[in-house]
Amino acid sequence: MITILFVCTGNSCRSQIAEGLLNAKKLTHLDCFSAGISPSRVHPLSIRVLNEIDIDISHHTSDWVNDFYDFRLDFVITLSTSAKENLPSFDTDPQIIHWDIDDPYRDFKDDINQLPNYRETRDLLSQNIDAFLVEHKLETAEK
Repeated sequence: MITILFVCTGNSCRSQIAEGLLNAKKLTHLDCFSAGISPSRVHPLSIRVLNEIDIDISHHTSDWVNDFYDFRLDFVITLSTSAKENLPSFDTDPQIIHWDIDDPYRDFKDDINQLPNYRETRDLLSQNIDAFLVEHKLETAEK
């Protein structure tokens, strides 16, 4: 089993969207999680933009990256400069990858005027995930 952790600052937008996108692929050889450096709560617009493509993350919670300290992680993908700079060391020495993804977060309002930013983030994360799976030969093959 390959284990992947997406990390951003608040675990409310980027990492939640990435976790939802990758888990929706239903690749049985991958376990995917998300966490934040200083987690808050899942943003309603993160939930909404994934609902648009039939992915439900309404049950997700914002989790601390430190909770994954002793998980067997193969990859940790940071999605913000803050996450990259404040990432703790992990017992299992995973491969660290950084994707510089703009944060769509402005506030916690469920404001449809912010939806284009969230859609852009979702689409960019989807492209990065697809490229990551191909690059690491994880897209279909059991590992």
